Amino acid sequence: MTSSASSAPVSADQHLSERTPDVIAVDPHCSGVKCDGGDGALGHPVVYYVFDGCDHVECKYCDRIFVRR
Repeated sequence: MTSSASSAPVSADQHLSERTPDVIAVDPHCSGVKCDGGDGALGHPVVYYVFDGCDHVECKYCDRIFVRR
């Protein structure tokens, strides 16, 4: 019996690309945010982002989206 589903392994990169990024609401009056990826030691280096007139910023490490609401 043959299966129509592929039995090829899925790479870690494919799992990451399919992951929906976290959307985090922040105070509408704040000028910036910091992100460390969460998860303690499993996170990433602390980075800071400034909104500069935009209503959202995206972390370049973990793809979290910070939205001013």
